[in-house]
Amino acid sequence: MTDRKLALEAWESLFRAQHQLFTEMLSDFEHSDITQAEYDVLLTVTRSPDMTARLRDITSNMLISQPSVSRLVDRMVTRGLVAKCADPDDGRGALIRATDEGAKAFRALATVHGRSIADRMSRLDADELRALRDLAEKLRAR
Repeated sequence: MTDRKLALEAWESLFRAQHQLFTEMLSDFEHSDITQAEYDVLLTVTRSPDMTARLRDITSNMLISQPSVSRLVDRMVTRGLVAKCADPDDGRGALIRATDEGAKAFRALATVHGRSIADRMSRLDADELRALRDLAEKLRAR
């Protein structure tokens, strides 16, 4: 059985570290036309084959509710960052594809944001980064 006090301390430390880093990295988005939530959508979409992802896959990768994701994607369609069409394999679903403009904007911000992440994570050496990645994946596994 896991030591409850140690588990709570580890959780609090992990949560506070994530919150601090997340807050520090908000500055990456200050001079961008893309919000952090839009970046999150484009991250999932641009990593998918043909830069196209199912709306449900985008939703499962985000930290906001599905109705919020749908409204966000609709705003991104209006802005020309993504295109939305019916999913031929799921009549109730939608496919979201990054437009050339959306992919270009994502890549520009990803360069800045990636550098920011690497800088902040440089407090850890390569072995610590691998251990952190592996532990986080273990926590996410069900």
